[in-house]
Amino acid sequence: MTVHPTAIVEDGAQLGDGVRIWHWVHVRAGAAIGAGTSIGQGCYIGNVAIGERCKIQNHVSVFDGVTLEADVFLGPSCTFTNVRHPRAHVDRRAAYEATRVCRGATIGANATVLPGVTIGAYAMVGAGAVVTRSVPPHAIVTGAPARPIGWACRCGETLPPPDLACPGCGLRYQLDGAELAVLT
Repeated sequence: MTVHPTAIVEDGAQLGDGVRIWHWVHVRAGAAIGAGTSIGQGCYIGNVAIGERCKIQNHVSVFDGVTLEADVFLGPSCTFTNVRHPRAHVDRRAAYEATRVCRGATIGANATVLPGVTIGAYAMVGAGAVVTRSVPPHAIVTGAPARPIGWACRCGETLPPPDLACPGCGLRYQLDGAELAVLT
């Protein structure tokens, strides 16, 4: 485990083997961070669960109510929110909505994820996207608000239509309704 001397890790935070925490990070007491996870400089980690082998780039705040499953990648300065209608003068802590980022998903730099959504397994959220509703597994979404533009393989390659065979690892998929199913 590596914790930079400028980082603050509160007593009670649970850090798995091989966790790396870099410059000026603040980890709250209720955080549980899985083995092999890396947290870049300037991050804030609330009372959240973070899975194994996640990569959290610089200047990301993972607020209460957010759960990251294993192998999630968060690009620099992506943003999670935990209430839909914030006001400085109104205490909305009781209104926090849960947000789940499923196994292997990627969220690009400067993307914003509204509360109460699920980013499906191996989905990709493009840089700068604004996610206002749940994203299906393997979907690629971009824009504001984020809309589907294609499909991604587990390895991260874009799946070319119409055959949906991965040019990187060779896995083949087929569309099953509005979701992708692995063939091989």
